[in-house]
Amino acid sequence: MTVVRRRPRCSVLFVLCHGMLQLTQLLVSGYLKSSISTIERRYGFSSQKSGILASFNEVGNIVLIVFVSFFGSRVHRPRFIGGGALVVSLAALIMAMPHFISGPYQYTDHISESKEDDSGLCQLESSFQSPLSNHSCTQQESQSQQGVFPLLLLGQLLLGIGSVPIQPFGISYIDDHASKRNSPLYLGILLAVTSIGPAFGFMMGSFMLSFYVDIDKMSKDQIGLERRDPRWVGAWWLGFLVAASFLFLTSLPYLFFPRQMPKEETGGDATEPRAEEEKKPLPDPVQELTLTQFLKSFPRIALRTMRNPIYLLVVLAQVHLAAMVAGLATFMAKFIERQFTQTASFSNMMIGGVSIPLAVLGIVLGGALMRRLSMSTRGSALMCTAAILMCILTALPLLLLGCSTQSVTGVYPTTQNVSLGCSAGCSCPTETFNPVCGSDGVEFISPCHAGCMTKVQDNNTIKVLNYTNCACINGSHALPGTCGSNCEHLLLPFMVLSALTCFIASFSQTPSYMMILRTVRAEDKSFAVGVQYMLFRMLAFLPAPVLYGIAIDTTCILWGKKCGRNTSCHYYNMDLFRQRFLGLQVLFVCGAFICFLLSLLILRHRAGQQGQQAGQRYTVVNGVKSPDNNTASKELQRMAA
Repeated sequence: MTVVRRRPRCSVLFVLCHGMLQLTQLLVSGYLKSSISTIERRYGFSSQKSGILASFNEVGNIVLIVFVSFFGSRVHRPRFIGGGALVVSLAALIMAMPHFISGPYQYTDHISESKEDDSGLCQLESSFQSPLSNHSCTQQESQSQQGVFPLLLLGQLLLGIGSVPIQPFGISYIDDHASKRNSPLYLGILLAVTSIGPAFGFMMGSFMLSFYVDIDKMSKDQIGLERRDPRWVGAWWLGFLVAASFLFLTSLPYLFFPRQMPKEETGGDATEPRAEEEKKPLPDPVQELTLTQFLKSFPRIALRTMRNPIYLLVVLAQVHLAAMVAGLATFMAKFIERQFTQTASFSNMMIGGVSIPLAVLGIVLGGALMRRLSMSTRGSALMCTAAILMCILTALPLLLLGCSTQSVTGVYPTTQNVSLGCSAGCSCPTETFNPVCGSDGVEFISPCHAGCMTKVQDNNTIKVLNYTNCACINGSHALPGTCGSNCEHLLLPFMVLSALTCFIASFSQTPSYMMILRTVRAEDKSFAVGVQYMLFRMLAFLPAPVLYGIAIDTTCILWGKKCGRNTSCHYYNMDLFRQRFLGLQVLFVCGAFICFLLSLLILRHRAGQQGQQAGQRYTVVNGVKSPDNNTASKELQRMAA
């Protein structure tokens, strides 16, 4: 009896390894965006600076992505993927380093372990004391603070460089060695993992930011802040260490994969000859070019591709949607924090647990609907246009769901921006920020500005329970923390409409990709996709977070100050914040709608012209000219396809 041994399915093992690697790599990207507002608060960055940081990985990606098409199968792809993963792991470690070189987190009115410490309170005879802000302005801390931003930029640059070979080389390696039957399944698994990777990043951010930033340097009893305190900073660095460890482990298997794997067998004797034919790869014209020839031909083919109006309009529509996604992913958690007075942990959980999964579901259902209806190019354009139109209808009401900035004495409304006689003699430091909520519902930027003379602390910890003897407050006592915007009741309808907008917009993902593939030459498809991703990065992922950050900074009404320089914003005009932040979303969606609508009109115009040309063709039957209905029918069918 002969025992038939099946050849091991190397492709399955590679897909498993690559799925884990892509999940971890995209987890880093999602985790950074979930932590961006926390890093901003910790190191005093403006939103514009945070936007630059969030998008800087695209710089390294744009520079090298063009060469991926050239190298293709010329190199040992698994080892390049493993090397890229190691670079991304190093990038994650570098991005965690600022926590270890910058010392403990020092916020204004830092609470001492001594119960007799009166810092931050109204001290009528404190003119002999130096301002509180000068206590922490040491030269060593200033130098370490200046090195934080370049270090984070270096990490982001390496993240972009290391990510270049991972997805393109992985997909091409699988497609080359998997059977024709299994290849779509494997690629579908990788695309699904690509979609849920950022969601895992936001969920991990939600978990890590619930711990205090200096959890490695102090005990729980030494932490003087609550999570809802606007000065709270979570352990943003911890997730980067976890991700770096996972990236290192998932990169190791790639060192052992061969340059060429045995191609999967289709199975069955009847199909064996066909399987043999599949093993003969078609020649790739790109691989026959030298590097110089490739660089010379790339601009020519790119321009030829972009002269196709359908391709150009669809790519521009996708660029608008990608810009919207890039900006919202970077700052939506911050918007939820500020507008609805939520913690950073909760805000990230809403994005990672609600919005992103619904967007993934929309992508899947959009592809299934296309397959079910066997949509033509015109049908795809119609589906995209209808989806984005519905997206506009669900996005517009978001502009109305919000509240104005709470009343903050001396800050907002601006009519109250006058000096208070009740705290004029308290010698309050100008750089202090320790908001308290008075018993009358009015907020002050510190207990000193509220004229509070004493405080009550927990016996077991150093946390302040309340402030008493406050001269500026009716009722004379205040609670630590902000009064909030009183907008919590609008959070549920906001999240429902926001998630619905993501769900509907994602329906256009699959049909728009199919429009691109069906409207370019067969030999230009790989170039067309490469140009598409390059335009994504240059026109959407790179500038969009910076644009959103600039728009957010213009709504700030009180900047933080430390050592005489501006830090992150303490208070925003929430009406302007909402209008400009969500207004950009509506603007980008409208731009996508216009592009999809124009592509639909062009396709309809072409269909009409081709229909007329098909109807004008005649055949001679018994000496009489009559329309060749069969020919016209074939022309119309070809046009619809």
